[in-house]
Amino acid sequence: MAVPDLSLTARLRPAALDARRGVVRLHPEVMTALALRPGAPVRLQGRRVTAGIVAPAGPGASTALLYADDLLLGNLGIRDGGQVTVSPAPVVAARRVTLAGPVQVLAAVSPEMLRLALLGKVVTAGDDVSLLPQDVLPDASVRTLVEAARHSLSTSVGYAWTSTLLTVTAAEPGIGALVTMDTEVAWEHGRSTRTGVPRTDGDVRHPPAHPTYVPDGAVADPRGDADAPDRAGDSLGAQDAPEVDELPGLRAQAEELTELLDLGFHHREVLGRLGTAVSLGVLIAGPAGSGKSALVRAVTARVGATVRPVWAPELAALTNDAAARRLRATAEEVRANAPAVLLVTDVEALAPAEHPGPLATVFRQLLAETLRAGAAVVCTTSRPEAVDPALRAPDLLSLRITVPLPDQVLRREQLTVLTRQVPLAADVRLDEVAGRTPGFVAADLAALVREAGVRAALRQKSAETPTVAMADFTAALEVARPTTMAGSTLELADVTLDDVGDMVEVKETLTESVLWPLTYPDTFARLGVQPPRGVLLYGPPGCGKTYLVTALAGSGRANVLSVKGAELLSKWVGESERAVRELFRRAREAAPTLVFLDEVDALAPTRGQASDGGTTDRVVAALLTELDGVESLRNVVVVGATNRPDLVDPALLRPGRLERLVYVPPPDGAARAEILRAAARNVPLAEDVDLGDLADGLDGFSAADCAALVRESALAAMRESLSAATVTAGHVEAARRRVRPSLDPDQVAWLAAYAHSRATR
Repeated sequence: MAVPDLSLTARLRPAALDARRGVVRLHPEVMTALALRPGAPVRLQGRRVTAGIVAPAGPGASTALLYADDLLLGNLGIRDGGQVTVSPAPVVAARRVTLAGPVQVLAAVSPEMLRLALLGKVVTAGDDVSLLPQDVLPDASVRTLVEAARHSLSTSVGYAWTSTLLTVTAAEPGIGALVTMDTEVAWEHGRSTRTGVPRTDGDVRHPPAHPTYVPDGAVADPRGDADAPDRAGDSLGAQDAPEVDELPGLRAQAEELTELLDLGFHHREVLGRLGTAVSLGVLIAGPAGSGKSALVRAVTARVGATVRPVWAPELAALTNDAAARRLRATAEEVRANAPAVLLVTDVEALAPAEHPGPLATVFRQLLAETLRAGAAVVCTTSRPEAVDPALRAPDLLSLRITVPLPDQVLRREQLTVLTRQVPLAADVRLDEVAGRTPGFVAADLAALVREAGVRAALRQKSAETPTVAMADFTAALEVARPTTMAGSTLELADVTLDDVGDMVEVKETLTESVLWPLTYPDTFARLGVQPPRGVLLYGPPGCGKTYLVTALAGSGRANVLSVKGAELLSKWVGESERAVRELFRRAREAAPTLVFLDEVDALAPTRGQASDGGTTDRVVAALLTELDGVESLRNVVVVGATNRPDLVDPALLRPGRLERLVYVPPPDGAARAEILRAAARNVPLAEDVDLGDLADGLDGFSAADCAALVRESALAAMRESLSAATVTAGHVEAARRRVRPSLDPDQVAWLAAYAHSRATR
């Protein structure tokens, strides 16, 4: 593409709009003057020369300014702004890019995934780049690939992937090289995608690659076609396989897979003498980041086989013909290099349960041919319900291995392995860390250990023998979040049932019905009784039902799935029932689990009275089946909450389901005083404020009303003076005039009568 001989010197202004994505923004008039289109590369010269992708600046931008983020400032050698010359640059596809980064990231991120993270960026040797994808992409298919890479990075690296910086140690060409799907990306002294290097293994040519991505107006490399050499996956036998002992919590699964592969690869003659055969098709299901691929690599290394990985979302983004050619070539390669394992990651992208297309048919055929040839096929998924059921045929993926979400004991083992090379201080209590990380998988725990190490390094920059202390883990826990439970987890506050004032009988019932089944399942088994399956909390609004569940979560240290009843309802036929099944499937995998159903009256109303076409009736049926059906709900306790227990379907309240109904009454005077003290724990109250006397005069106030009164008192002090140091009785009285009780006396009386009738029934 011809590049105009134009340039402009502008002042650089720091901006966070496209943070760490290699994007610079110019006023649209400046882009027109330089003959630049959005997504075009530009050459930038400050103290250093670098390059970026141009995009139009927003409204109010200045024609004399160039807007860039802190990463680009560093690459230009400019700290707080300065003069920079910007000029159009030719679109030159990068032939090879080599990067360096943290050891943990190098171990977790394959070159193929790294290439997708850099796709569409222009890189320069010596620059820093991030793993955040470049979002100025005109091609929808490329967006699909980038989104898949974003998900994989999140699960393999953990939350820290968004802040990780890498260094471009080499690039061809050296300045302004555009990363495309034909670019060979490699870790320095590490693995490579081997782009553009035709080679054969056993006279089998590597499968065709995906189409080249270049922005509008660019000239694609003529080698970037569907018949080019393979760019994805390590070569057969080039494995960085972990030891099985390095995978705590997966030893039982490793033994099962080892026995199958060893029998199929090395003892087929025994099977022949017995007149039988073995199918080496395996589906491994488990949460993302739980170590499914690492399990396969460790086992294949143990049995002396090689592994050929295929990332299904990458194939699914191709045209059907190109993807089918790659699949056939890969299958031929595996069959020609026996004993070998074809590892298909995220298989639901190739063979979805809904609307499986021609590519799914081709995949099933190749799967059957590969298994008949004596090779093994192992597919992994984090969503087994989304995989085409046809793959589970006896001659295909006949064996299913489940990788569960680790419980506290397994998390403790994983932390022991992850901190083996970490100098821990004497005050570090890994048991406590394991107890505070429900829902964390191995990848999340690795990210937690890395974050704790970073905190320790910041704290001990000049120490000769730095150590990681418990305070570093505590600080890391404040920002670390489990990736597998995203979207439905309840935030675990630092609160337990001991922090709940009064409610002695309620807390005792909840301890027996919820905490004991989750904490002591062996005791129930020893006594030969089934633990309670569920509890329904009911009471007036604002009286602490949700707060009690939060305290239960903090007390039990169990995995917590939280969902409002209305969130599971959908107008589409079958979707609501599927949401219920998915919720309980995740609960079984995450056991021990507390499932919290807020507003359960919206989810399970009395059947036969709705006018929604039968949606809620089917949801109630699905919920009843999950709670007390054929499939066991072991180490899972369901807690529902409602202020209208009369609207809940009676079948849900029988023994074996939500069998314990717990009334959460409005607080009395003593309880209101405790609530006020808890709410005012961090509020500087003057000596003339008597919370006990105040509580006696708050008849009709709920727990939420009491907390609102304390908050309004502090606001009254601020209205009087923004420099106020204490909250006085006058401020409390002013707040008392503004805050009104929210409890409905008629509703409170009816609920009390309902509770009495159930107690005396």
